[in-house]
Amino acid sequence: MRPAILFPLFAEIRTLSGVGPKLEKLIAKILGHPPTGPRLVDLVFDLPVGVVDRSYRPRLIEAEPGRIATVEINVLEHKPSRGSSHSRGQPYRVMVSDDSAVMDLVFFHGVAEYLNSQLPAGSRRVVSGRIERFKDRLQMAHPDYIVPPEQAAGLPAHEPVYGLTEGLTAKPMAKAVRGALDRVPRLPEWQDEAFVKREGFDAFNAALEAAHNPVHEADLAPTAPARRRLAYDEMLANQLALRLIRENMRQSKGRSVTGTGRLKALAVGALPFALTDGQLMALGEIEQDMASDRRMLRLLQGDVGSGKTIVALLAMLGAVEAGLQAALMAPTELLVRQHLASLEPYANAAGVRLACLTGREKGVGREATLARLAAGEIDILVGTHALFSEDVSFRDLGLAVVDEQHRFGVHQRMKLQSKGRPADVLVMTATPIPRTLALTAYGDMDVSRITGRPPGRKPVETRVLSADRLEELIAHLRAALDRGERAYWVCPLVEESEKIDLAAAEGRAVMLKQALGLPVGLVHGKMKAAERDAAMAAFKAGETKLLVATTVIEVGVDVPEATIMVVEHAERFGLAQLHQLRGRVGRGAGKSSCILVWHEPLGETARARLKTMRDTDDGFVIAEEDLRLRGAGEMLGTRQSGMEAFRLADPVVHADLLAIAHDDARLVLARDPDLKSSRGRALRVLLYLFGRDDAVRYLRTG
Repeated sequence: MRPAILFPLFAEIRTLSGVGPKLEKLIAKILGHPPTGPRLVDLVFDLPVGVVDRSYRPRLIEAEPGRIATVEINVLEHKPSRGSSHSRGQPYRVMVSDDSAVMDLVFFHGVAEYLNSQLPAGSRRVVSGRIERFKDRLQMAHPDYIVPPEQAAGLPAHEPVYGLTEGLTAKPMAKAVRGALDRVPRLPEWQDEAFVKREGFDAFNAALEAAHNPVHEADLAPTAPARRRLAYDEMLANQLALRLIRENMRQSKGRSVTGTGRLKALAVGALPFALTDGQLMALGEIEQDMASDRRMLRLLQGDVGSGKTIVALLAMLGAVEAGLQAALMAPTELLVRQHLASLEPYANAAGVRLACLTGREKGVGREATLARLAAGEIDILVGTHALFSEDVSFRDLGLAVVDEQHRFGVHQRMKLQSKGRPADVLVMTATPIPRTLALTAYGDMDVSRITGRPPGRKPVETRVLSADRLEELIAHLRAALDRGERAYWVCPLVEESEKIDLAAAEGRAVMLKQALGLPVGLVHGKMKAAERDAAMAAFKAGETKLLVATTVIEVGVDVPEATIMVVEHAERFGLAQLHQLRGRVGRGAGKSSCILVWHEPLGETARARLKTMRDTDDGFVIAEEDLRLRGAGEMLGTRQSGMEAFRLADPVVHADLLAIAHDDARLVLARDPDLKSSRGRALRVLLYLFGRDDAVRYLRTG
């Protein structure tokens, strides 16, 4: 149960003065629509993105145009806009002066009655806003503040600026954040005293106040002391939570799963190649975990095409040999069908019963599959997240494999584990994960890496080409297709302009069909699954030699005859995505190439990405560079990862703190596994503060 001290922070933001349903909706948009509805804690963790300095107080004659200034003035004369008070282009002006110069206060759509009450002629006022020069005359449009001189002391010298959205202005947002900050209780110190002293950190409450009250631009940097302190708090909560989940996994009694090796030998005998040392080493680690009486939770990392699926199949066959069932879950239906096709020959060779379950299976067919699964008549089930459904029950699930792990977060891993009593879990990713991110996203897991290029995989030559040379590229493509080669042509698909991009992909398919005089396939995410499968099957069978696609083919599509990958608008793709796309070729006997076509304007980051792609094909080098160029927020964006993104910490900038948090969490739980000491009780508050409630449930009460 959440500690009572935190109750004020988990109140809804509508409990703040001045926050009605409309404002609540706008603020929720800024806060990223938290799942529980916006709470005060979400506002408290929404740090300023800028600072307004109102400390500049010049005489008008010396005022620098473009700067925000606070000046004391005399109100001289009102000049209402001509015609109606809402005349277009004719603002309401109030002439003011100090002892050095004259200035106009300008109000568009100004209401005379209101402005006369705020700025009566002959009165003295203090105004604060941006001063500009217009036709040799000073002016200040819509001052931020207009107060009598006796209230001037109450004007803030420095004002935080928060992120806004359409319809939400600065003042109500700042007022809401201030209201939330005023309700923050004095929280206990959960950090190690010596560490806080060494780093020169303030207490949590003081650091929060400092972060929300920047004075200089430098105070907004993630390296500012107050922000570092808050980042460390969040990272420690993350590392503690992952470690608690991991310890719970390890302590929850598993069962020893050891196979006879018979089915595995049959499948290996059917392989057209020998397993690599990297594959054998990873399989050895997985089998060792499965044989122990603790539940396995292991991440299998391997570059595109490194042979992870075969390793997973052999591990699943080990479970089947032990009389259990196995499941393989993939993020898209396309990938599920792909896995099914690639596993079938080896499953058949081993005499293993394989079945498929996706959202497409409905009615009688689905019921029959579920009945066979529950009766134990299916050995290995391949499916999408439909495997999560309540009505899916196994007779005895021994091993659950999750492919493309970056789409599934900690919560989904826990949910899948509960399908089996007690199932081992193996998760795979073809997106190599830099160490910093592995700690933050997968700290609850053991990690195996398959390194080195798989047998038969040839290096792919990568070229970078300007869109100006498109005709030259099409001529090169025509010659290759005439020789019997096959090619992909990938167009970007970006959510903001899906319709436009879709039209671009369809238009490109038509243009290439005319230019090449050949049938051209088209695959995109908006097609019905059956249409997409038919287009893929035609390409695989060689009925179409060229496949135009959006990024639905990024993961797992396997056509060994395809030797050319063209990526159009390559500057719009991330490094990991470009690397995944390049991995779709180079799978057969022919020499393969990847052509990255860029359009102007080409920014520095995009240029660096294209250079990296040309210089290396090592997925781990690419992942580190991707992290450096894009930052962790984007690489682990909640939208694609299913995991909670950091709000205060940046795993790249704060990598040193992450390593300390990792070690601190390990030490704390080694000394105080139930967090019952005085620091332990404070750390429980920290876990709840950062929404790591799931992890706290693993602690015994106290």
